[in-house]
Amino acid sequence: MSNKFDSYQKRRLTSSYISVVISIALVLFMVGILGLIVLKSTKVANFVKEKVAITLFIKDNVTQKQIKTFRESLLEEEFTKKAVYTSKEQAAKKYSEEIGEDFLQFLGENPLKNGVDIYLKADFVTPEKVAELEKRFSKNAFVADVSYDKPLINLLTKNIKRISFWLLVLSSFFGLIAMILINSSIRLSIYSKRFNIKTMQMVGATKSFIRKPFIWRSIKLGLFGAFLALIALAVVVYYLDQFIPSLDFLNDYATLGYIAGGVILSALIITWISTFFATQRFLNLQTDELYY
Repeated sequence: MSNKFDSYQKRRLTSSYISVVISIALVLFMVGILGLIVLKSTKVANFVKEKVAITLFIKDNVTQKQIKTFRESLLEEEFTKKAVYTSKEQAAKKYSEEIGEDFLQFLGENPLKNGVDIYLKADFVTPEKVAELEKRFSKNAFVADVSYDKPLINLLTKNIKRISFWLLVLSSFFGLIAMILINSSIRLSIYSKRFNIKTMQMVGATKSFIRKPFIWRSIKLGLFGAFLALIALAVVVYYLDQFIPSLDFLNDYATLGYIAGGVILSALIITWISTFFATQRFLNLQTDELYY
């Protein structure tokens, strides 16, 4: 009879551990997917921002040597991603191709100016910073005029802030759900050991001594759940890279590293906190309260 009961208890305990691992893996998988979306959305937003350019139209009396020196000085600025020089002849040719006829035949001369397109780094693509750069370049002795798409920058900044806000809200919501679900699973597994906890406490074991094996066991289960979640995430990333190659998932080692590190760290922190408070609850219960 005793052997049957022990066997039943072992099966029940194993089932409890399996449910904890599966719960942790599913929750961490969701957290990983959300983290992937957040990090990739930032990269996509930066990619779009870095397509924005400020065009500097150069005065006609500026020599090619001076333009070259000016462009090289722009490349050394912290806000510059790249600086592309376009001569007025190249600009005229491109414009003629766009309108489908050679407008120079009608005008007799080229009214366009030499220009330098400055593609800004993502951090500098805000209405305030671009306005400051416009004022700065307008005072430059080589620059005749400064042009950029102000409405586009305003719209881009506004939409990115809105998307970032909702992603933050969503991340917080899923993070809270993750903690609640994992905490519930761990508490259920510890609940079956509540009498053992109280017995150890009654024979003089300290709270930290009683708590330690439960914390270590939960951390091991959490790491195993994180391992399963990472395998599932790896499969998702692989197929996403096949269907959306432009986002270059597999070669983005920084993002993949952040996701893997975040999943493992979340497993460690959440399981440790959940186990600590779950065991604390049972340690603080009176003996007659263990039956409720």
